[in-house]
Amino acid sequence: MIPRIGPAPDATQRYQLRPGAYAILPLERRVLLTLQTGQTPDIQLPGGGIDPGEAPLQTLHREVMEETGWRIAFPRRLGAFRRFVYMPDYGIWAEKLCHVYVARPVRQIADPTEPDHHTIVLAPDDAIAALGNDGDRMFLNAYFG
Repeated sequence: MIPRIGPAPDATQRYQLRPGAYAILPLERRVLLTLQTGQTPDIQLPGGGIDPGEAPLQTLHREVMEETGWRIAFPRRLGAFRRFVYMPDYGIWAEKLCHVYVARPVRQIADPTEPDHHTIVLAPDDAIAALGNDGDRMFLNAYFG
């Protein structure tokens, strides 16, 4: 069973399933993250939605590149969690099914191409405290234990 993290779904609301792939990217004794700026700045594990016809690992490589400019290697799936949220950028209520991986950052070859995304590197304790959602925090805490 995939655990739900965060508030329970509203029984009066319809949710669209939105699967995604996200990465824990250890970099020496720190972790590479995404800072999404805009109306509400948010620190996140790099990753995002799986497009129709796309495999989760394809998504992981694409999203990490778009959000950080880094190439990654040796992804390994750690697990998954669900969260029920409103996604203002898409105008939908979503059941996000978040598949979490750990991968090795190989090198940065470009700046992030995703609008309002910036790469940051934090110590594990600082990253855990700064992450914007409890699911990301749970996996990062378990990884660095």
